[in-house]
Amino acid sequence: MSHDHDADHGHSHDGDDGEGAPAWKHDGVRVIGANQLDVNTAQTPGMNRAAAINFARVGAQKLWAGTVTIHADAKTGAHHHGHLESVIYVVRGRARMRWGEKLEFTAEAGPGDFIYVPPFVPHQEINASATETLECVLCRSDGEAVAVNLDIEPVEKPESVLWVDPTHPHGGV
Repeated sequence: MSHDHDADHGHSHDGDDGEGAPAWKHDGVRVIGANQLDVNTAQTPGMNRAAAINFARVGAQKLWAGTVTIHADAKTGAHHHGHLESVIYVVRGRARMRWGEKLEFTAEAGPGDFIYVPPFVPHQEINASATETLECVLCRSDGEAVAVNLDIEPVEKPESVLWVDPTHPHGGV
C-alpha cells in the first residue's frame, strides 16, 4: 500500500520514528475509551458534556465529538454554539429540542434519530422522559468547544415542528 500524498505535515509515512515503527504509530488512528472522556469542556446548566475527540486531546482540526447526558425530567439552559454546526445522535431516551429567539419551536427525537443544529441557533435540550436518562453522542464542526449560555424568557407554548427535508417534504417525527 502506498502512502504517497501531497500534504506536508512534518513527517513521512514511510519512514520510522527511530525505533523501527512507522510514523503512523503515534500520528494515526486514535481510540478513546469510554472511561477516558474529558468533562473539562464547555458546559451548559442541566447537562453533562464529555469530550472524546477535540484539538487538545487528539489534535482534531475540524471536529469535536463527545457525549451528552441529561438526567430524567431535566433540561438545559438556553444556549448556542457560535459559528459551529452540531449533530446530536440519540442513543437512549427521548430528546425534546426547543429553539428560536424565544425557544418558540419544538420537536422530539428518539433512539437512532439525528438532530442538526445550525450555527448561532438559540436552543435548549430537554429530556422528555420523567424516568429515563437521555444519552446522546454529539459532534461539532471544530476542534474546540463553544457554548454560549443565553438568558432567554421562553414562550409558554412552543409550536411543534415536523422535520422537513427534500426527501420528506411533508415532515416526519
